[in-house]
Amino acid sequence: MAHVESQPVVEIRDVDVVRGQAHLLQGVDWTIRDDERWVLLGPNGAGKTTLLQLASAQMHPTSGEVQILGETLGAVDVFELRPRIGLTSAALAQRISPGERVGDVVVSAGYAVVGRWRERYDVHDLTRAAMLMQQWGVAPMAHRPFGTLSEGERKRTQIARALMTDPELLLLDEPGAGLDLGGREDLVTRLSDLARDHYAPAQVLVTHHVEEIPPGYDHALLLRGGEVLAAGAIGDVLTAPLLSEAFGLPLQVQRHDGRFSARRSD
Repeated sequence: MAHVESQPVVEIRDVDVVRGQAHLLQGVDWTIRDDERWVLLGPNGAGKTTLLQLASAQMHPTSGEVQILGETLGAVDVFELRPRIGLTSAALAQRISPGERVGDVVVSAGYAVVGRWRERYDVHDLTRAAMLMQQWGVAPMAHRPFGTLSEGERKRTQIARALMTDPELLLLDEPGAGLDLGGREDLVTRLSDLARDHYAPAQVLVTHHVEEIPPGYDHALLLRGGEVLAAGAIGDVLTAPLLSEAFGLPLQVQRHDGRFSARRSD
């Protein structure tokens, strides 16, 4: 069987993002290929959310070039591009009405709207939504209001929603934030299964904590002060010297059964 060459889904070239006097990103280069699973790490204020907003076509760079799924930002209708990108974030979650039924939260992604209005959904949409809710463990809550879910159930509902359009790129902004230990471990297991799915889209996971990185993620980008400190194979990037430099603290890093842990070194 011939090997199919992986294709770039995101190409960021020498990008700056400037707001007033602040350089949120500076000289960033980053390529994501369709078979890659990236984790994006860095301290608060490093520029992780800004970089994700570029990759999700929610923001334009001040300078440099951003290509997403073969289209160049600034020369494409972002409203046609965004449905091809699955995104979960705290900002998006805040737009979901607490009274919205879970099934409607998931299926309405097909129209790129939050909340169901008067759209009509065909059997294919409803079947896909049901399959995704089953996969992400929220099928029993399909008729429940979103506001009654636990934090873990909300996060999993959002990921099911993000996958609804069969996106070519999946961006997860801190999906583990606010979860208890059980919720985090359940999410890590499900994300690890998705990472290892040959047919799943390219994935980017933003996190503050190496403990939240699912096995199966193979690349990492480390940001500090809006600049790329390191990017590449996960084992080459998530090292004690590089993480210590990124977080400004001497750290020990361990990897066991595909899971990372980090703590201050004495």
